[in-house]
Amino acid sequence: MADAEMTPQEIMDRIPSAFQAEKAQGVTAVFQWDISGPQGGRWYVQIKDATCAVQPGDAEAPNITITIADENFVKLLTGRLDGTMAFMTGKLKVKGDMGLAMKLPQLFRLAS
Repeated sequence: MADAEMTPQEIMDRIPSAFQAEKAQGVTAVFQWDISGPQGGRWYVQIKDATCAVQPGDAEAPNITITIADENFVKLLTGRLDGTMAFMTGKLKVKGDMGLAMKLPQLFRLAS
């Protein structure tokens, strides 16, 4: 399936297999994703003890909340949108631990 055809749900389904456990040593965090748009939704990704779990809905106490439109989320996680540029241009909003946002590219490898 081409990246352009992927939905946020399909990407969330792939997150556990894209998780780079060796790069997550010592990381304990909950990432809340608030994705707007027709294919959007709310999910959270919990990283603990070099494991990764994805759940639909809202985390009780996320370390970071990332807000982004569905099309930009797909581009971001497939490597077609630079996270820093998305943040600087307002396409991506971050609330919470900015250091965790900077670790995202190392923690997950979805782009082929």
